[in-house]
Amino acid sequence: MKNDLGAKTYLYPMPVLMIATYNEDGTADVMNAAWGGISDVNQISICLSEPHKTVANIRRTGAFTVSVADADHVAECDYLGIVSANNEPKKVEKAGFTVTRSKFVDAPVINELKMALECKLVSRDGETGMTVGQIINVSADESVLTDGKIDPAKLRPITFDPVNNAYLAIGEKVGNAFSDGKKIK
Repeated sequence: MKNDLGAKTYLYPMPVLMIATYNEDGTADVMNAAWGGISDVNQISICLSEPHKTVANIRRTGAFTVSVADADHVAECDYLGIVSANNEPKKVEKAGFTVTRSKFVDAPVINELKMALECKLVSRDGETGMTVGQIINVSADESVLTDGKIDPAKLRPITFDPVNNAYLAIGEKVGNAFSDGKKIK
C-alpha cells in the first residue's frame, strides 16, 4: 500500500548541477542547484531564485555553464551551495576549484568536474525563477569517456535526495533503453 506524503519536491533522480558564471570583475562564481534538467532537444531549464549572484551574472552575460557534480567532489559542491558569493566572493577559490574560459560562451568551465554543458541564456522568468539555456556545447574530460561516449560509471554523477538531505552516487546499469521493453510486445 502507498502512503500519502503530501505535495513535496520529491523526485528521483534529482541532478546536482553546478552553475558557473563570471562576476563583473571577471572572477568565477559557482552555485549548486538541484531543480533542473533537460527540457528540450538542446535546452536545459533550471529554477534559480532571484537573490543569487549567479542570476545577476546570467542576466548580464547571457551565458552560463552547468557542470555535473560527482562523487569525488561532494564536499566542494555542497560548499558552493551553502555559501553565497554575495557574502564570500572567493568561494570558488576556497572550494579548491579552478576554471577555464569556455570556447563557446562567456562563462567558466570548472576544471575539476569532468562534464559541462555550455549554455546561452534563452529566457528567464523572474517570478518563477525558471532559467532556460540553449546548450551550445557539451564538454567531457577524456577520463570519463569510453569509446568516445560519456561513461556514467567513470563520471560518477551524484543526485540530491530531497527526502533525507543526502547525496547519492549514480552508476549501476540495470537495463537497456529502447530495448528491454520489447520483451513485452
